[in-house]
Amino acid sequence: MNATIKLLTADKIAKWGLILSSSILLVELIYIGIFYLSLPPVLPIFNQLPWGEQRLGIRATIFLPLIIALTFFVFNFFLVSRLRDKLPLLSRMLSITTFLISILSLFFIVRTLQLII
Repeated sequence: MNATIKLLTADKIAKWGLILSSSILLVELIYIGIFYLSLPPVLPIFNQLPWGEQRLGIRATIFLPLIIALTFFVFNFFLVSRLRDKLPLLSRMLSITTFLISILSLFFIVRTLQLII
């Protein structure tokens, strides 16, 4: 694990992409934690579905975007650490993609909670 961290600190783009992504995911978790108890029992999470009860999810589904972004973060972290020496451009692109997924997940959560609260 220590060797992986040393490899990632050599590439500034990959390092900052992963650091900012993990920071944003932590902010998302804190933001959800602050408002979780004041949320109604059902939330409009699935906005792409037709109007009605299909768009609603239980209170715990507010964690779904965070879980998806966290899954991408973990998967891309391992890919970046493995591909850093062989394909540095791909590792940089993966870390930037992880950052963008984290940003979009944060926007979704903030906008959803602003709609409700």
